[in-house]
Amino acid sequence: MKRVSAKRIIVAKVIGELLFLYGLLSWADGVVVQFTHPEWLPVPVSHLLLWIRTDTFTILSFMVSALGFIIWRLTKELTDKTQ
Repeated sequence: MKRVSAKRIIVAKVIGELLFLYGLLSWADGVVVQFTHPEWLPVPVSHLLLWIRTDTFTILSFMVSALGFIIWRLTKELTDKTQ
């Protein structure tokens, strides 16, 4: 595999992992904390974006997490095939 292409795949893998992890954590915040015990946090993460409601934030976080997981798995498969 070309060196530039390999670097792009590595960058895509890191971005996919990042999106998956932080999307999953924010989804867990929206589901677990916000709907069961909203008093646990003084300012919820979803209120950093003032124009988004908590349920919309949770849905978007789940989509971001799913997209990150797909990118991460695809890049993992590409790097495993070339080695």
